[in-house]
This record gives sequence, C-alpha cells and structure tokens, in this order.
Amino acid sequence: VVASGDLHWEALLKANFEAAPQSIPIIALSFVYQNVVPVLCTNLEGDLSKVRSAIVFGTAIPLAIFLVWDGVILGTITTLGTEADKIADPLQLLRSTNGIVGPIVDIFSLLAIATSYIGFVLGLVDFLADLLKLPSGPNRPLPYLLTLVPPLILSLLDPEIFFKALDFAGTYGVLVLFGLLPAAMSWSDRYSESTQTPNLPPLVPGGKITISLVFGGAAFVILSEIVENFAHT
Repeated sequence: VVASGDLHWEALLKANFEAAPQSIPIIALSFVYQNVVPVLCTNLEGDLSKVRSAIVFGTAIPLAIFLVWDGVILGTITTLGTEADKIADPLQLLRSTNGIVGPIVDIFSLLAIATSYIGFVLGLVDFLADLLKLPSGPNRPLPYLLTLVPPLILSLLDPEIFFKALDFAGTYGVLVLFGLLPAAMSWSDRYSESTQTPNLPPLVPGGKITISLVFGGAAFVILSEIVENFAHT
C-alpha cells in the first residue's frame, strides 16, 4: 500500500518467459511444506480437516504475499529509469523509492527469514531426533543444536553460501525429495503388480498423467540445471 504510489502498473504486463525456468528452484523451495507435515499432524492431533486447512491457508497466504512483493519490486524498477541499471539489489532499489518503504522492507525481510527458519527448524529437529534416536522436547537441546549450529558455522565462514545453497537445494534437494521420489513411490504403489499395500482410492486425481507430469517436470528442471552448470564450467 505504501509503495503503490510509485508503481508503474503497466510494467507488470511485461514478461520475460525465458527467465521463468530459472525461478522454478526458488519457487519449489519457497513453497515446500512436506517436511513439516509430520509435526503439523502431531500438533493438530491427526485432525484431517485441520491439517488440510493449515496446509491450504499456510500455502495461500505466503503465495499472496509473494505476489504482492514481486509486484511492488517489478513495478518500481521502471520508475527509477536509468538509475535502475546502477542498482543490482532489488531491495536497495525498493528502499530508494520512498523513505517509509525502507523500514517496511527490512521488517518484511526479517519476518520472511524468521518464518522460514521456524518451519525448517521444526521439521529438521523432529527428523534428526527420529533418525538418531535422540530425546526431544523443550528441555532436550541436542536436536536443536544439531539443526542450528552447522548452518550457523557455514554462514559465518562464507556469508555468500546462502545463495549457492538456495539454488542447489531448490534444484536438487527439493525437486528430488518432493518431486521425483513421491512420483516414483506413487507409481510403484498404484501400478506395481508386487505391491502389498491395501487398495485405497488415490488422493490425487489424474492417474498416470499427473504422476508423469510431476516426475517429468522435476526431471526437466534438474537436467536443465545440470546442463547449464556444465556449460559454465
């Protein structure tokens, strides 16, 4: 709302679809939620309705905020004219438009980092506690230390490592764990002749077409990233 007075709305009608594939790993990493589902189910005591509502609203609200955030940045770049070419950081670009916007951008950035941290910490703490058979709970700090200390040390050693890790995790980590593997597991569960699981109705419609699109889309992004990395070496 504060920055809307400096927006050029016609700039939002322009698009560069060639740059869209580069954003897929970031989008996948930003909206992945499967790692917190076990914690969510535990906290909501397995109530299916509450779990579904939490997932839907927990995804829809960040999506709306991301769209507004991107719209403000993309609509503000045009207003600076030639100055936009001299500023590489979009946050710096947005701060330069209005004195009130700067503090709001800082607050939003800190909240985005904090909320992302909370989700990943909750998921990783429970995962490490289960994997390593560690005692968990408010008075059991070891899983939290194993979750927080290694990335803290890496970030202190190399402040720029976050951006490298973001691209790597979005391309390979998220798309393999939550793209290739679920599709392969679902295909095996539904269509393998040797499966021993009960014949339950599928939760996701579309059959083989949906599974193939999920697997193929994830594989395409991963292969494209591999080809691009080799091209730059």
